[in-house]
Amino acid sequence: MPPLTPLLDQIQTPDDLRRLPAEKMAEVARELRDETIDAAAQTGGHFGSGLGVVELTVALHYVFETPRDRIIWDVSHQAYPHKILTGRRAAIRSIRQKDGLYGFTKRSESAFDSFGAAHSSTSISAGLGMAVARDLRGENNHVICVIGDGSMSAGMAYEAMNNAGAVDTRLIVILNDNGMSISPAVGALTNYLSWLVSSRPFLSLRDIAKQLAKKFPRSLRTAAERADEYARGMLTGGTLFEELGFYYVGPVDGHDTNTLINILQNVRDAKQLGPILVHVVTEKGKGHPFAKADPENYHAISGFDTATLELKTSTANTPTFTSVFAKALIAEASKDDKIVGITAAMATGTGLDKFQAQFPERTFDVGIAEQHAVTFAAGLAAEGFKPFCAIYSTFLQRAYDQVVHDVALQGLPVRFAIDRAGLVGQDGPTHAGTFDITYLSSLPGMVVMAAADEAELMHMVATAASINDRPCAFRYPRGEGAGVDLPEAGQVLEIGKGRVLRQGKDVAFLSLGTRLSETCKAADALAGKGLTVTVADARFAKPLDEALVRQLVLGHRALITIEEGAIGGFGSQVLHFLADNGLLSGACAVRTMFLPDRFVAHGSQKEQYADAGLMAGDMVAQALSALGPDKGRSAAAQKPGRQHA
Repeated sequence: MPPLTPLLDQIQTPDDLRRLPAEKMAEVARELRDETIDAAAQTGGHFGSGLGVVELTVALHYVFETPRDRIIWDVSHQAYPHKILTGRRAAIRSIRQKDGLYGFTKRSESAFDSFGAAHSSTSISAGLGMAVARDLRGENNHVICVIGDGSMSAGMAYEAMNNAGAVDTRLIVILNDNGMSISPAVGALTNYLSWLVSSRPFLSLRDIAKQLAKKFPRSLRTAAERADEYARGMLTGGTLFEELGFYYVGPVDGHDTNTLINILQNVRDAKQLGPILVHVVTEKGKGHPFAKADPENYHAISGFDTATLELKTSTANTPTFTSVFAKALIAEASKDDKIVGITAAMATGTGLDKFQAQFPERTFDVGIAEQHAVTFAAGLAAEGFKPFCAIYSTFLQRAYDQVVHDVALQGLPVRFAIDRAGLVGQDGPTHAGTFDITYLSSLPGMVVMAAADEAELMHMVATAASINDRPCAFRYPRGEGAGVDLPEAGQVLEIGKGRVLRQGKDVAFLSLGTRLSETCKAADALAGKGLTVTVADARFAKPLDEALVRQLVLGHRALITIEEGAIGGFGSQVLHFLADNGLLSGACAVRTMFLPDRFVAHGSQKEQYADAGLMAGDMVAQALSALGPDKGRSAAAQKPGRQHA
């Protein structure tokens, strides 16, 4: 049965929250945690992060006048309690479901979602932009960025802090420290000191002291600065932030609601300060025992039984693409000690945790730093090693300059293992692997492969290991494979050569990637209409198998390319080749099928591909449309000499 939440039941928006007395906030937080747990049990989602910031969420909305005051949640995995408090409680059990709430913050969903997020380390940059905009308008609202310690491993966060310190505008950054242990454990004394340091009398006194210190001789000025550092507890973790120009407050117990409210009120009312960083220590998954016992597996879940705590799991019928990649990479590394694995804080997600278990000295997790990961890989390649840089497609976008300048321009043989290619389901458009075919195929010398099934992925890992004169990439989707028989070992493919799976005369489907199984279904459906169909797997987006394309366009009435990527990708490569070689004006109608020129909303992967128009039925419709008026008649049944444009 749902939890009892008498106080939470009174709250539709933060205005209702702020009408309650401050001493009720701890109870509101308890009810909010219970509601979050109950909702996650039903729908799953990013579970642990939200539980860790329940008290902080309550305190922020209680102290600040949201949405006039802007709260920006970095990544926004932790935003479920925020959504419950901001008018979306009734819909919280629809989160990440088709037509339901989005799993991250989204500006179009609510005025309380000040900035859309899902990728890491963007909050301080966005917040600084909002703060400067406020200043330019002559307004006085607050901007608060909530960023986790993991997100602080990305250079963008420090770039933003460096800029904020130089601009010296009013900005509040909450560092949610739930794992890195920047400072010692928080207790009553440190809470008290943090409150004291953030208080208006102390801030005023400190400002006066800073001005007076400028008049001191150098020796006395240094002594005054050291005393100031001691008073603020800087020697326990604040020095770096102060050097970047932030006033440091902390560490603070992130689960002590009263302390949080008092400190945030002090920070809110300290008008004379520029940027402030409040260091809050929390426990990820706070309030639920399994989250603490196994935080990695309970970071994102599919739901669980509230009585037994047993996770809802689906039985995998076939290996996942990620696990097949890991197995194939381990096999190649067993034969070649130059192979190394690199990931950017996604060892488990990319399967490199399994590689690390076998080759710990050859595995490098660089943190949330995709730019560094790519150039680090380039350095290894320059010294004769064979780096496999395993990064989700959506995150590789963050390092595109490094792929271009540090890898492709120098022709360095970095191998990009691109996980989560295509549509990814409930994480939605922010995590979709939509653009990599397009942005990689445009680079001179790059080899771009797409696995149609898990056996093909094994071959592509072996092929990538064999390429020593240029960069390459191979992409594969989230989830289970097609269930094909796996070879004992991957075989090196001939670069730029596709394969033909079945031969016909009327329609040619040229598929790149895992829509191949749907393509075969479409071919079966067309065969039922008396049409003969060729199905080919391109394997390579670049270099293009020009001989295969020429054969298909000259030997069929319709040629249809299919890919799970954006416009400008594989289909465009085919069209360029056909146009440049005068092959678009013949009897063969050419069509391209790709992801629509819009961001595909979240839902299951099947729902997303149906929305995108890349199911077997869509392929059949495209083929029949391309064939024209005589679409129901096979080539053999037509009168000799009849042509169809």
